[in-house]
Amino acid sequence: MMLKRRKIGFLGAGNMAQAMIRALVESGTVDRRNIWVTNRSGGKLKKARDEFGVNTLDTNEELVDACDTIFIAVKPQDLAEALEPIASSFHEGHLVLSLAAGFPIEALERLLPGAPMLARVMPNAPAAIRRAVVGYCLSAGASSAEGSVRDLLAPLGYVVACEEGEPFQALTVSCGSGTGFVLEFMQYWQEWLEGHGFETEIARKMAVETFLGAALMAEHAPEVPFHDMQDKVVSKKGVTAAGLQSMREFEIERALRYSFERAAIRDSELAGRGR
Repeated sequence: MMLKRRKIGFLGAGNMAQAMIRALVESGTVDRRNIWVTNRSGGKLKKARDEFGVNTLDTNEELVDACDTIFIAVKPQDLAEALEPIASSFHEGHLVLSLAAGFPIEALERLLPGAPMLARVMPNAPAAIRRAVVGYCLSAGASSAEGSVRDLLAPLGYVVACEEGEPFQALTVSCGSGTGFVLEFMQYWQEWLEGHGFETEIARKMAVETFLGAALMAEHAPEVPFHDMQDKVVSKKGVTAAGLQSMREFEIERALRYSFERAAIRDSELAGRGR
């Protein structure tokens, strides 16, 4: 089905759903008149209607009946409760994309046996500014819809197909959680600068521009490995080299890898609950 003709439903109107709606509307990927939203609380529903000009409905049953593509955008702990009463309303023509962390395809198939076209989607926080990393994996029955899935996700940022299991978990940790990890480092930068005499606003801007500048340098030279790019900005026995040597002596890489593994363990725990 042509993407422009799809009727898109969002079951849930939280922050990520709103970021996706904004991206779809502002990019012109989907006409706002072809988007419907439901939400348990009325405040977010009103915001979606007022801010984006989309349609709102009172019940999830109405949403499923009105739409052929459904984004499940409720909290993971609420997913089963939200889907079980309406499971029989889904049919083979529906494309269902779940944003719920910890719910593998297998669990979704049990909840929605009548909807063979299922996808798990993991966007990270920069979706709000359309610079997300968005991972997805598909059920066996959804292979024919992969083009539509990619087109729906493309306005959010960089879209990555990956297999369920370890690859999807790695994406969840490194990109989904990774935004929080990077912001932690940026906070250290700011606090160090503040401790050396800079005002908070200026220190924050300096930290932001340092991280942004490094990222843009890497983006503008995608063929250059990070270590080669680093060599170009590090003078032997210079200031940067001294700092890097200390970082390596303190095994910052090992600490970060351990943090990734701890996050992966938690992701596995959530996935176990989803099953």
